[in-house]
Amino acid sequence: MKKLVLFVDDEPNILQGLKRMLRSQRHEWDMVFAESGKEALQILEQRQFDAVVSDMRMPGMDGAELLDEVKSLYPNTIRFVLSGHSDQELIMKSIGPSHQYLAKPCEPELLKNRLTGAFILHKLLVSDEIRAVVAGMTSLPCLPNVYREVVEELQSADASIKAVGNLIEQDPGMATKVLQLVNSAYFGIGRQLTSPAEAANYIGLNILKSLILSEGVFSQFDPAVVKSFSLDVVKNKSLIVAQSARQIAKSEDANEVVSDQAFLAGLLHDMGSLVLAANFPNDYLLAREIVNKNELDIWEAEKQIFGTTHAEVGAYLLGLWGISDDVVAAVAYHHKPECYPTSEFSALTAVYVASTCVGSSQQMTENGLVYLQSIGLVDHIPSWQAICKPPEDEVA
Repeated sequence: MKKLVLFVDDEPNILQGLKRMLRSQRHEWDMVFAESGKEALQILEQRQFDAVVSDMRMPGMDGAELLDEVKSLYPNTIRFVLSGHSDQELIMKSIGPSHQYLAKPCEPELLKNRLTGAFILHKLLVSDEIRAVVAGMTSLPCLPNVYREVVEELQSADASIKAVGNLIEQDPGMATKVLQLVNSAYFGIGRQLTSPAEAANYIGLNILKSLILSEGVFSQFDPAVVKSFSLDVVKNKSLIVAQSARQIAKSEDANEVVSDQAFLAGLLHDMGSLVLAANFPNDYLLAREIVNKNELDIWEAEKQIFGTTHAEVGAYLLGLWGISDDVVAAVAYHHKPECYPTSEFSALTAVYVASTCVGSSQQMTENGLVYLQSIGLVDHIPSWQAICKPPEDEVA
């Protein structure tokens, strides 16, 4: 069945260009074009669209306002920003309502791949298997309040590092945990930071925001319940993966957005394991026994027991929380990147490599090597492996 995609831009020439550029997709997508946010909303009332791709700067109703309406009225519709503007304020406004942000001029193949990947990802996250497992859970981690407040602050007109720091300091426990991490060997700052605002100046607001989300999520698990793991070991490994993924992205000259996405996905790539172990402790112990007896990867044993994997469960939750699709995809496919369509280095690439090199097997699968070959980066593996060596005093 064809996907239905709505493109919105106030410049008719841009829409004509998109029609020509995407002509080859007409057998897979039905495409509709609107010249304003108001017209787009009228069109959306008539048909159920799979995706909306909107420009940011438009008169009357800008792209962020339009996608905010789409998010509220049609939550299952995928939301993309495609804009030639690099205005930081507009980018921050788009974080909540959009799944992905693409810059003009955008290569046709990149736009096709991103939309195709988004369709595959959203199909995965609404699968019957995930729904059945989640429906049987008695407790799920929720989006931390401090994280939500920080995101809202960053999207406000008068956002500032000082205001973000003040928000974090209102939760002394969170502030202490975040400062402990920032002052650890993982970041190697070389001086003792004493406030969240100061930390933001050194490591950046997006990295600080990711640490808040990670700490808030991990703090919701009871070590006495999650018997299959040591929470400290999982947290330490996740931070090593996150830092390694970020450094791998930087080594590939990826932009700051991709580097930050790799860091967040690395922090939370194994969150689903904790969710499964906390809700189904006996079944998860059985999965680990299967791993030991049959020399399988844990995600393969999870698939046998639950019909889904920790990667998919973690991605499902991140999707519910409105985390960007690039991060969700990196979590969902970090064990099998070959299943996600892409022709470029991404946060998924960085997290796959980092989680493999830092993991117990430290060996890439044949399919993983084929994936890296397909994006022309298989010869980068030795340099990436060198990056993934953790600080000696931080290895759990």
